[in-house]
Amino acid sequence: MARRLGTARRLGTAVGAGLLATACAGSGATDARGTPSPSVTPPEVLCARIVAHWAREVLDGGTYGDYQSMGLSNGQYEILRSVVDAARAEERREGARAAGELISRQSRAGCVAWYRSGGPGAGPWQ
Repeated sequence: MARRLGTARRLGTAVGAGLLATACAGSGATDARGTPSPSVTPPEVLCARIVAHWAREVLDGGTYGDYQSMGLSNGQYEILRSVVDAARAEERREGARAAGELISRQSRAGCVAWYRSGGPGAGPWQ
């Protein structure tokens, strides 16, 4: 009986290892439930999301916070200020919906350009 139990354990371990190797060797890694693991979000996409978020907050509230309390770098804060200035003008001319669309476009464009030129760490206080 003990011999069968040892053989069963080794077989179970081998099967488990085989299943794990098969799961990891697929087109994408999966978790224990078989759902795909999340992919890494590019830094320029994260930058655009946070800048757009704060641009909408500033446009709604009218005031800026400290860039560090917003979780922004100095470079992201510069993008934010530019986006908010343009969005305020757009809101006066074309309304809130147009300003929201402008925020999305300019946040994305500003962050893509910033990361293309080196992003954070490329210069002092950036």
